[in-house]
Amino acid sequence: MKSGFIGIVGRPNVGKSTLMNAIIGEKVAITSGKAQTTRNIIRGIYTDDAYQLIFIDTPGIHKPKNKLGAYLTNTAVSTLNEVDVILFLTDGALSDGPGDKYILELLKKAEKTPKFLIINKTDIIDPDKYKQIYEEYDASGVFKEIIGVSALKSQNTDVCINKIKPFIKEGPMYFPKDMFTDNPMRFLVSEIIREKALMYLNDEVPHGVAVEIEKYEETPRCTNIGAVIYCEKQSHKGIIIGSQGKKLKGIGKSARVEIEPLIGQKVFLSLWVKVKPNWRENDIAISNFGYKPE
Repeated sequence: MKSGFIGIVGRPNVGKSTLMNAIIGEKVAITSGKAQTTRNIIRGIYTDDAYQLIFIDTPGIHKPKNKLGAYLTNTAVSTLNEVDVILFLTDGALSDGPGDKYILELLKKAEKTPKFLIINKTDIIDPDKYKQIYEEYDASGVFKEIIGVSALKSQNTDVCINKIKPFIKEGPMYFPKDMFTDNPMRFLVSEIIREKALMYLNDEVPHGVAVEIEKYEETPRCTNIGAVIYCEKQSHKGIIIGSQGKKLKGIGKSARVEIEPLIGQKVFLSLWVKVKPNWRENDIAISNFGYKPE
């Protein structure tokens, strides 16, 4: 048996979670079109007859604007020295902006770790643009391979797996063969609720949203879940609830529809909205919501 850990890094909103979900073949990490959707280290487990590959989806590396942002970036950067292979995901050329240049410099410091560049969104990138991205990164001399994929359409994800395998050494099977993530069910449920909130909300509101599971009771007939959606401003609370509670009901219904097949039984989901002012700058609140170093 060969086993190893693969870190997926990149700027916010380049498709890291979508790529991992496509590789694993299960929805392990939530996704949305909004930056900083991933806030925790999320592990997806790929197992076949000879290999167990544990993919680690990390928060997007960015210039932080608050303590939560600093935590997210530090979490992603710390992963670089703890994995066997690094996948650097991008959808733009190095010359497009400073974000990818900063990450490339960080990768250079992880000298002994094999690194792959994954160019995402090939289904929509112009061929000339793809050539530019490829050539600029290839000139850096940092990457073992450069692979083009469409994470959204699961195109070429099998190539990623096959290219990674030669760099994985003998090791134990860390998880049972049928396990696709090591995150507990309560965490997965809270993330699904947060994903649906992101879908329903606009502009600055999503970045100040956190979800806490207050009740999780399993019975033979159904699972009763009570969750609180926290936001930073009283005005945001009204936006989340919506006119006559319609938006909150929509968030709850969408979440429940996805949670039920995951749990395997009927779910009774109750949602509340509470205000915790400026929690993204509060160390205790950040920790209480589960955003803390491992």
